[in-house]
Amino acid sequence: MDLELRHLRIVRAIADAGSVSKAAALLGLAQPALTAQLKRIERALGGTLFERDRHGARPTRLGELVIARARVLLPAAQELQDEAARFVHAPSPGFRIGATHGPILGGLVDRLATERSVTTYTSWSAHELITRVELGRLDFALIGACGDSGAPAGTLPWETVSVDPVFVLVSEQHPAAAEKEVELADLAHEQWAVTPCDGCFADCFAIACARAGFTPGTIYETDVSTCIHLVQVGRAVALCQATHQPAAGLVMLPLAGTPLRWRHLLGRHPTAADAAWVLSQARQAHAEAVRRSLLYSDWLVRNTGFGTVS
Repeated sequence: MDLELRHLRIVRAIADAGSVSKAAALLGLAQPALTAQLKRIERALGGTLFERDRHGARPTRLGELVIARARVLLPAAQELQDEAARFVHAPSPGFRIGATHGPILGGLVDRLATERSVTTYTSWSAHELITRVELGRLDFALIGACGDSGAPAGTLPWETVSVDPVFVLVSEQHPAAAEKEVELADLAHEQWAVTPCDGCFADCFAIACARAGFTPGTIYETDVSTCIHLVQVGRAVALCQATHQPAAGLVMLPLAGTPLRWRHLLGRHPTAADAAWVLSQARQAHAEAVRRSLLYSDWLVRNTGFGTVS
């Protein structure tokens, strides 16, 4: 006979009651039936568990060992059962997503929120987001990186959501505003407006400019709204993602030859639930952003094979 939890409950009941007859009453069993069950338990364990006389039942050394283990195992088993019941009946856990500024987060939240609750945390620092995921404070991090860079340092698993060309924003009065695309070299004398980041994109931009034969001049590092204002008034130009929706007074232009690319990456905590589904939703959110951008859609038609559209 294999020992079961119900056998441990019988042993504990006899020990607590101090006699087989009292334990039988507490368990709602006839005393002969409980005595027979105790004998089967003792045979399974290989020794007597209780010394019985007219004064009651006292545990033997083997009985003390079994009782001590029962007092640990039975509450643990009950706790497991209660926790499983709470898990089954509890609402599905939500998603905690951190992201740098980009076109995917809004669409991703909209998609995920149809199934689960979603909380978000936004930072310009990819390093901060990665750290939060590693510490278990976030489930996923949605960040960007230069298209030719590798995976971020650390232990998180990463998947590529998409790879997009980098375009440039100019004012409607800019000399190149009426063109279909612009050479990066033609922007050599421009001032640039950029948002802060701690990734490799600044280095990638500098390398692309060097290949085009110049070093970028004044760079205004500031927030998104200030970048847009500086471009609108003609004080600067700005790089942007191909899915960007330009505000009034701005024109978005592809860079000839695609000297810069932007890779959207989704990192996850190793215990994050439904990671494959979240990745698929992120890719679909990106595809929707591409469809909303007529310029990018037209660019993809002219440049078959570039970009990832789910």
